[in-house]
Amino acid sequence: MNKSFITNIVSLLLIGLSFILPHPYHHSFLFTGLFALSGAITNQLAIHMLFERVPFLYGSGVIEKNFESFKASIHTMIMKQFFTKEQISSFFAEEEKKIDLVPLVESADFSPAFNALSKTVMESKFGNAVQMFGGEDALESLRKPFEEKLKSAVSTIVSTEAFKAQLNHHIQHSSLSKDLLDSIDKLITNRLDELTPYMVKNLVQELIQAHLGWLVVWGGVFGGLIGLISSSIL
Repeated sequence: MNKSFITNIVSLLLIGLSFILPHPYHHSFLFTGLFALSGAITNQLAIHMLFERVPFLYGSGVIEKNFESFKASIHTMIMKQFFTKEQISSFFAEEEKKIDLVPLVESADFSPAFNALSKTVMESKFGNAVQMFGGEDALESLRKPFEEKLKSAVSTIVSTEAFKAQLNHHIQHSSLSKDLLDSIDKLITNRLDELTPYMVKNLVQELIQAHLGWLVVWGGVFGGLIGLISSSIL
């Protein structure tokens, strides 16, 4: 049983008891029950009107009617609360500290670099001299030492604090964060565009339905108190 049903049952019980109780208590129970039932039903109707359209009741179905505004609000909230440029820059700054490029360098293939060097040498004025000693085949014996030396040099460069500082500066001042923000904005907008008024209504209803039941309870409680006070005055 939900909160609304229990509140209505208690209110009806108070009204029922009023008809079997003697005069001093009759009015107190009757007024308390009637006002409690009135407060509970009024709040139930208000909650129903929040999500559903009721004929001839202006303002009902406000969630569905204003679903475009709700979508815009959700979009604005997500972008402003979670994906600001400052937050993206801060994220990159923190992640940059964890970046270790040395394993990437060690696993990289430096053959294109040696091939380019070999081609450059053969096409230079020293090419003819190298041809006398076997040409490109003679240079092939230098491939492994060259790649090892180049890997070592690049690993040393990417491990320096100066390189890391430059990388961090580039990340924070490049268009990367803006491009990422644009992509996130587009993704969120596209996803929200898929929502229908019915989906928005159900989304909001699921989020707050559990708490709205207390409106009925407190409507019944305060209505009952007003009825009890009224019975002592009237």
